[in-house]
Amino acid sequence: MPIPVLRPVSATAVALSAALFLTGCESIDLEAPSPATESGASAGRAVSPLENEEGTEPGLAPVSSAADRERAREIVSELATRGRGPRTGYDRDEFGYAWMDTADGVPLARNGCDTRNDLLARDGEELRFRSGSDCVVVAMTLADPYTGEEIAWKKQDAAEVQIDHVVPLSYAWQMGASRWPEGKRERLANDPLNLLPVEGRANSAKGDSGPASWLPPNKPVRCAYAVRFAQVALEYEMPVTAPDKETMLRQCGS
Repeated sequence: MPIPVLRPVSATAVALSAALFLTGCESIDLEAPSPATESGASAGRAVSPLENEEGTEPGLAPVSSAADRERAREIVSELATRGRGPRTGYDRDEFGYAWMDTADGVPLARNGCDTRNDLLARDGEELRFRSGSDCVVVAMTLADPYTGEEIAWKKQDAAEVQIDHVVPLSYAWQMGASRWPEGKRERLANDPLNLLPVEGRANSAKGDSGPASWLPPNKPVRCAYAVRFAQVALEYEMPVTAPDKETMLRQCGS
């Protein structure tokens, strides 16, 4: 197994919220969304995945121009495909404990702040930290990319915002991660490229679904979501299922 190349960390910082292991999916409209923007919360500081290849910038801004959607299709087209394997042997602990600060080889690791709080700080606005701490986020506002809504979050209602693994860990396990070394699994679980703070209910609905079974309800970000899913899969040399790849291409206009 080749040693993975460490990606450089950008100057932008951090974020993460407690992710619960939840299952289930909801029926969705898999038609390619219009590039036109729908009403909803402001995208805040969200950055397009095409301009955020390290995952260190906040959010998931829509991919809307014709040129960018063509670039998006090119990225998705690079994905290899295979059938989804069994879930046998899967356990969250196979990817390290949540949320570790010691997963080497990913941005924001070993900065003295756990991955959850790193990501909350990366994507949240109007941040408030625990007294005496510059790490533990206790309140913020979040422009949720999955629903298009703005969430006023407080730590006492922690589950209202959860950290989504864009490529779910169970999905990765079934697509080959069961054979990876432990360090690579820990990187996937804590890589900002694969992590988004989102509305808890949307994360619960997604469970361990691939794009063919679940897409964000907020249609304008579906192409961006497909790009991010593809970026993670390509970074970790992971195939996706053929239906997932076909669905991802449709979101970007193919």
